[in-house]
Amino acid sequence: MSIFGTPLSPSATRVMLLGSGELGKEVIIALQRLGVETIAVDRYDHAPGQQVAHHARRIAMSDAEQLKALILSEKPDLVVPEIEAIATQALEELEAAGAARVIPTARAARLTMDREGIRRLAAETLGLPTSPYRFCDTLQELRAAIEQHVGYPCVVKPVMSSSGKGQSRVDGPDDIQLAWDHAMTGGRVSHGRVIVEGFVDFDYEITLLTVRSRAADGGIETQFCEPIGHKQVDGDYVESWQPQAMRPAALEKARQVARAVTDNLGGQGVFGVELFVKGDEVWFSEVSPRPHDTGMVTMISQWQSQFELHARAILGLPVSTALKSPGASAVIYGGVDAQDIVYEGVAEALRVPQTDLRLFGKPESYVKRRMGVALAHDHSADAARARAREAAGKLRPRLP
Repeated sequence: MSIFGTPLSPSATRVMLLGSGELGKEVIIALQRLGVETIAVDRYDHAPGQQVAHHARRIAMSDAEQLKALILSEKPDLVVPEIEAIATQALEELEAAGAARVIPTARAARLTMDREGIRRLAAETLGLPTSPYRFCDTLQELRAAIEQHVGYPCVVKPVMSSSGKGQSRVDGPDDIQLAWDHAMTGGRVSHGRVIVEGFVDFDYEITLLTVRSRAADGGIETQFCEPIGHKQVDGDYVESWQPQAMRPAALEKARQVARAVTDNLGGQGVFGVELFVKGDEVWFSEVSPRPHDTGMVTMISQWQSQFELHARAILGLPVSTALKSPGASAVIYGGVDAQDIVYEGVAEALRVPQTDLRLFGKPESYVKRRMGVALAHDHSADAARARAREAAGKLRPRLP
């Protein structure tokens, strides 16, 4: 794509985002800076991305008929899934009929929207190293899988979820019922199926942002951002930093794994490839065919953030994954279940040197809902982490 029209005119280049949370919001901002007309779709009104898009639409994206009707009505040039809970069969039908171009592809959206598709692709088709795993449809199957195959400790997750929702650690038989119940209520889509994974004895875990974009000769080239380290609590990231120090052999293996997965998925854009690392060994964990929550650090650490990279790549434009400075992000939680919260301490947070904030503008807060991030840069990732944590700690969400 080398010709761009004018937004809100017949010549406009139009991009529809399916899912308009904080990640989608930043993609929309990046697209608008390039003169793209944006359509933000979500299941509720006033989602963060809808607040900055040219058009806001509310539908149940898991409803195939609603989704098809909206895409056929709006006729976007690109359809960009930003969440998992989407009727991907509808996307495949529209793509096959030539009625929509899905990013990166409709097949990639289908395979990665549930953990089963992508895990079987990585482990069974591509032969990549992964943790031991089993898929289970009943509590009895889960007990048998843990006792006979996976062992303790292990992790139980819904096949369709994100950001740690519905995830539990199981240390013994007494934890299995609770883990099953938590998974049944924590998935994005009611599916009744879980994956149980054995623990990998890893030193650290990373997100390797992998970018597939158009080369000057018209072919596809793959580039990698510097590895992002992150800390998780209950499956949800609480801080991330870039770069994560890695041995050269481990970094090379990580890139090989990421390339194998993303080459198979195809298309253009940013992929967030999650990996476990121990010494020189690397295990595949998961992949998102879109910007990753841990990659919010790139808004301060890279010349082009993951959102700018995604926007450029899907539009066929050149990209640069160059690091600007070591950086870090720290999550700001809502701390209260309420609507219309306010934030104290914004000025105090920004007085921490070399920091910035992103408050997402979500209309409803939960105690553990991610409502913003503090960002920091410094001479090292460790120094940046300290600054980001300090800034995040000064924010105090509360009732008005």
